[in-house]
Amino acid sequence: MKKIVIHSASVIISLVWLWVTCHTLNPVTLKGPDFLTFYIILVLGFYASVFIINSLREKISKETFYFAGFIFLLGMIKLVRGITLGKPIGFLVMILIAECIVAVALMPAQVNKNMK
Repeated sequence: MKKIVIHSASVIISLVWLWVTCHTLNPVTLKGPDFLTFYIILVLGFYASVFIINSLREKISKETFYFAGFIFLLGMIKLVRGITLGKPIGFLVMILIAECIVAVALMPAQVNKNMK
């Protein structure tokens, strides 16, 4: 339960920012720079929460991977939407690639802790 609360904090912070600056709660309808700012806040907040969980000496749980998957799915939805509308998507692609690299780096740690 503690992990869900810690991960939810980053989601709540990014949604509050979204509401205050853009007056919406739907990030998919945002224009490029606004979405990228929202997405960066979301991703950095999430990985900060992962760092907090690791510093508390707790293992990375399924909830962490679920949150990472949903964040990645949001980025992929926006990527597909950008491609279909013919918009530039370079920064989003770089963020998604970095997110994949970090997720792959987290997986062996999860597998090793489960093996012990």
